[in-house]
Amino acid sequence: MGVSERETNGRDDRLRAIVEIVEASERPVTVEWLAERLSVAPATIRRDTNALEQRGAVARSWGRVARPGGFVEQPIGERASQHPAEKRRIAEAAARLVHDGSLVGLTGGTTTLAVARAIAGLRRLTVVTNSLSIGMQLAPRSNIRLILSGGEARNASFELSGPLSVSAIEAFNLDLAIVGVDGLDVRTGCTTYDHAEAMTNAALVQRAAQTVIVADSSKLGRTGFARICEVSAVETLITDEGATDEQIAEFTAEGVNVIRV
Repeated sequence: MGVSERETNGRDDRLRAIVEIVEASERPVTVEWLAERLSVAPATIRRDTNALEQRGAVARSWGRVARPGGFVEQPIGERASQHPAEKRRIAEAAARLVHDGSLVGLTGGTTTLAVARAIAGLRRLTVVTNSLSIGMQLAPRSNIRLILSGGEARNASFELSGPLSVSAIEAFNLDLAIVGVDGLDVRTGCTTYDHAEAMTNAALVQRAAQTVIVADSSKLGRTGFARICEVSAVETLITDEGATDEQIAEFTAEGVNVIRV
C-alpha cells in the first residue's frame, strides 16, 4: 500500500471517528479536545471538521464541533472571552486602515467592539453603528461623532436591527464598513445567525466605499443562517494566523486582500 493510500485511509478513519464522537456527545466538543483524543494537531481537526461541515455531517462554531443543528447563538458576553488575543491583533490591524476624519460603519460583535476601542483615539471620526456595546464604548469620546442606527434591540448580541435600522443607515455615505461575521466562506459569502441583523449589516456594506471583514480563523469556512453579502463585495479580510494557506488562497483568488495577523 502506498503512502498516499495509507494517508487517505487514515483520514477516512479519523473522519468517521470524529462523527462518532460528536454524535455520542450531548454537548459540543472543542477542536483541542478532539485533537488530543485523536492524537493529531488542532489544525488537522479544523481541516477535517471543515470537510465534514461541508458534507452536513457536523456543525462548527467558535472552535467547537457539534451534531448538525446542535448550536444556538451564544450571548455576546460568552463570545467576548473567546480568542481575545486574536481579536485584539485583528482590531489593531483594522485600526491602521482608519484615518482621522474618516466616516466609518461598524457592525455589532465582539471583534468590532475591539476595533471600536482601537480607533477611539483618532480625531474627527464619525462612526455609524447598530451596536449598543460600541455606542457605550464611544459615546463618552468628544473626538467622535457617534450615530446609532435605532431599531429593535436583540438581547443575544446587543445590536439594533430591522427596518428602522436599515432606513437610518441608508441615509449615510461611508468611507469604510468594518463588519463582523459568524461565518465566512467563498461560496456562501459573509453570514450571521439572524436575518434582521444580516439586513442591517448589509445596509452598512452597501453604503460604504470599502468593506473590511474582521474575523478570527474559527469563522472561516463556516456558513451562518443569513447572508450579509457576497465575498465579491469585500475588499479586505483581516484574520489571524490560525487561517491556513489554503483558506487564504481561496479568498485571494476572489480578489480579496487578506491580512493575517
